[in-house]
Amino acid sequence: MFNALLGLHSTFRYVILILLISAIVKSISGWLQKGDYKKGHDKLSLFTMIFAQIQMTIGLILYFTSDIVSIAHSDFGAAMKVPALRFWGVEHIFGMLIAVTLITLGRRVAKNANEDVLKHRKTAIYFICALVIIFITIPWPFSEVARGYFFSS
Repeated sequence: MFNALLGLHSTFRYVILILLISAIVKSISGWLQKGDYKKGHDKLSLFTMIFAQIQMTIGLILYFTSDIVSIAHSDFGAAMKVPALRFWGVEHIFGMLIAVTLITLGRRVAKNANEDVLKHRKTAIYFICALVIIFITIPWPFSEVARGYFFSS
């Protein structure tokens, strides 16, 4: 079960990135062109938020059932000195919680804005901040952290 969820979670990151980047591009375009905030913009930000929250739910299940996180939590002080344990025990979950919160807040404040340009601007700013955090805290396949976790023997 764990491996299936991990595979889904690892693959699903690309769906989130595509949705998030698409929403950012549309929002920046609408912001700069002072365009209308149409139903399509609203649906794209809604789907981005929903998929991000689903991804977070899967991630939380993995977090609380992960052997490496259990090891990190068993001796937290020592784990903070080991980059892979620190990443999985603290950095990844903390960064992703912040990113999903930013996506959710960005959608909410944009939806409550009175002007279409403000809706585009708020979506763009919140979603860009979330994207930066996501890029920093994703365990990319080529990173040391990912190699140590996914390809250990």
